[in-house]
Amino acid sequence: MKKFLLAIFLLVPALCRAQLPKSTDYAIAVHVQSSQLVTACHDFMGRSVCGIEQHLAAVIDGKKYVLNSKDYSNAVLKLGDYKAKTLVARERFPVPTADYETSYATFTYEFLLPDGKTRKYAVVGESE
Repeated sequence: MKKFLLAIFLLVPALCRAQLPKSTDYAIAVHVQSSQLVTACHDFMGRSVCGIEQHLAAVIDGKKYVLNSKDYSNAVLKLGDYKAKTLVARERFPVPTADYETSYATFTYEFLLPDGKTRKYAVVGESE
């Protein structure tokens, strides 16, 4: 029994370290210029469901983007520099776009936060 408990105590820290994201995977530099909370409502089975989302204005690779959080939160992200990586999910039903449009429907950045946690932000617009 003691050997079993010792094995558990030795494995738990290793498993915790394995779950932390690698900072080398987050190679994209993001500068958050503004951060605010906005009310977002969605239709869910004929009913309006509202919640608070983070809304960011950020510069990524010299381009200005508008990002919305994928998670509900009651706090704004502090302004400054973050590291991120891109997540591109496959669309179930791809929407064709014209040459003058860009589809960001499934384009998401995952930010690496200073405490090692991550947060996902979807691109919902761009500006000059």
